[in-house]
Amino acid sequence: MQTFETQITVSNQHLDMLNHVNNVQYVQWVQDIAEQHWNARATPEILDTFYWVMLSHHIRYKGEAILNDVITLKTFVTKAEGAKSTRVVEIYNQQTNKLLTTSETEWCLMSKTTHRPTRITPEIATLFS
Repeated sequence: MQTFETQITVSNQHLDMLNHVNNVQYVQWVQDIAEQHWNARATPEILDTFYWVMLSHHIRYKGEAILNDVITLKTFVTKAEGAKSTRVVEIYNQQTNKLLTTSETEWCLMSKTTHRPTRITPEIATLFS
């Protein structure tokens, strides 16, 4: 399975009233890296034909990040069957390599023409394996 990574430096906009990264920000980062991974791997034709919608999302908070921490986000797809895909995102403090958050999200592939679920094609499945 292919892993996709990106780094983010925590800024003031990411913080809550306790001066650590807001829980909602972690959820946004999960959404963002999934989209970045899709856009980086899919061809223009695939991007013009399909999109993903989130069906369910589970996130576990294990640690906190604060201002100026460098965060590494890693994502990979663990399952792709029918119209559904399961994606994992792990978020680490880059300096300490401490796992801060894990998430597992189930996505559904949609047709841009019909706006209905559609089976994951072999071409799409190989983008993430």
